[in-house]
Amino acid sequence: MSIADRRIDFGPPHFKIAVHTLAWLARSACTVSSSVLAAHVDTHPTFMRRMLQSLAGAGIVESKGGRDGGYRLRTGPSALTLGDIYAAVSNACTAAAADAQTPSSGQHLTAACAAAGQKLDEQLEAILHEAQQQTIRYLHTLTLEAVMTRMEQPDPD
Repeated sequence: MSIADRRIDFGPPHFKIAVHTLAWLARSACTVSSSVLAAHVDTHPTFMRRMLQSLAGAGIVESKGGRDGGYRLRTGPSALTLGDIYAAVSNACTAAAADAQTPSSGQHLTAACAAAGQKLDEQLEAILHEAQQQTIRYLHTLTLEAVMTRMEQPDPD
């Protein structure tokens, strides 16, 4: 089953893949190519390179060019929080979504309906923004190392 297909729908769509990728890099302790990382997390190499560019832009990974090139973590997993990862992929997704949005003309709506819809949108935006801020605060309390440690522990019966 692909990581992206697992049924935990939360945050930016690339968040889960980024966490898996960074956990793999943390375990590797060496430079790993984007194609190897893509194979390990079951995604397309081009997508992986784009995501790694976002993570590099956020200072989470560093890249090395050339034949033996690839990516590695800039810091240890104990210094990297899920909040850092979330912010890096969230910023990349927000920029891509803004480029892709085409607002509706709203010509088919009555003025009252359009006004009510706008008020509802404003309230939902405020609610979702607060939920996102609380989530990000929580994610900043969890390190990549802590998640990797949880993963290695046996499941409780």
